[in-house]
Amino acid sequence: MTDRPRGDGEPGDGSPDFHWLYGGSGDPDREPRPDETRVMPTVSRPGQTPPPVPAPGRPATQPGRPTPPPPAARPPAGRPRGRRRGPGFWLRIVLALLLLWVVYLVAVPLWAWSKVDKVDFEPSGDRPGDQPGTTYLLVGSDSRAGLSPEERKQLGTGNAAGQRTDTIMLLHTGDGPNLLMSIPRDSLVGIPGHGTTKINAAYAYGGPQLLVRTIEQNTGIRVDDYVEIGLGGLAGVVDAVGGITICPKQAMKDKLANLDVEKGCQEADGTTALGYARSRHTSSIGDIDRVKRQREVVAAVGDEVVSPWTVLNPVRYWRLSNSVPDFFAFGEGTSPLRAALWASSMTHVNGENGLSCVVPIADLAVHWDAERSKQMFRYIIEDKTDDVPASLCTPTGLPRSVTG
Repeated sequence: MTDRPRGDGEPGDGSPDFHWLYGGSGDPDREPRPDETRVMPTVSRPGQTPPPVPAPGRPATQPGRPTPPPPAARPPAGRPRGRRRGPGFWLRIVLALLLLWVVYLVAVPLWAWSKVDKVDFEPSGDRPGDQPGTTYLLVGSDSRAGLSPEERKQLGTGNAAGQRTDTIMLLHTGDGPNLLMSIPRDSLVGIPGHGTTKINAAYAYGGPQLLVRTIEQNTGIRVDDYVEIGLGGLAGVVDAVGGITICPKQAMKDKLANLDVEKGCQEADGTTALGYARSRHTSSIGDIDRVKRQREVVAAVGDEVVSPWTVLNPVRYWRLSNSVPDFFAFGEGTSPLRAALWASSMTHVNGENGLSCVVPIADLAVHWDAERSKQMFRYIIEDKTDDVPASLCTPTGLPRSVTG
């Protein structure tokens, strides 16, 4: 075997000298042999930072190559490797859900409103001029249209033909407290073209237009909006809101109204609430006492409609919104906003929130009190309901000295 050429190291050390390969401590002036490759030592340029010296135990990197990143740490055992979602992700989810909920709250009633029947209630000819505030006419029709024989039996409506108004109320809203005034259906007034008779006959003779004309000519109050509800409508709305609370002053049993309730506050479903509002055979003052219960039921329904639970419960909100086209009709020109304001105003007609009374009457034959009724109408016309004295706004329409 041929001995390898020895380098320029210490002679006789018995091992090759490779300093010439790495630019080591060999003689720099010696010319390389033909079989040698000489590597020139690196020289730093002026202003250039010399390459860093690798730390002991770490591999050196070749000049010009990037330093490899450290190995990624393994996730602890049992933790998923997926990306952790920060608070911004969940905030976007919540905002999206809130947006969908707002769209639902707006879209459902608008869709229901598109199916509501509109009533041409404004009479032609001379009418009272514009007045401050807004006055709504609420009519409860005794029409049995749309009720099956089973529903008529359940609700105790009978099979009467024709169509009259069981309930007539004026709701005035304005700068003062809301005022809800019942007009007993047996009120004896002049009906244009039909002489003096009961006011509910006006609806039978000429529908909403003649009823509005009769009210405006006898009171001087301009009717701005019109709302009508049928017999089945009140029961349906009560059921849609999950029932209401009624507080009869005495036990009431009336087979004609399909009513049998005990004295005191209690929950009532639609059938019971309708009977409670319609019964006229459980009191010595008949229709006068009935209109007071009608206002009680209407206000109770309004309280349930505007309760937070109606908005928070999507099923109840859907049922209530979709009950409107089946049970209510509104006057031509009434906007969804105006209808919503009416519903909200119906909840502010009791106690400190408003006034609830009967048109001032002179006797139980339901003749209007000429002086007291004109005073009441003037307060409404001038939108001065905060000035209405207690002597005018009574539960029966009779003076407090008579009713106690």
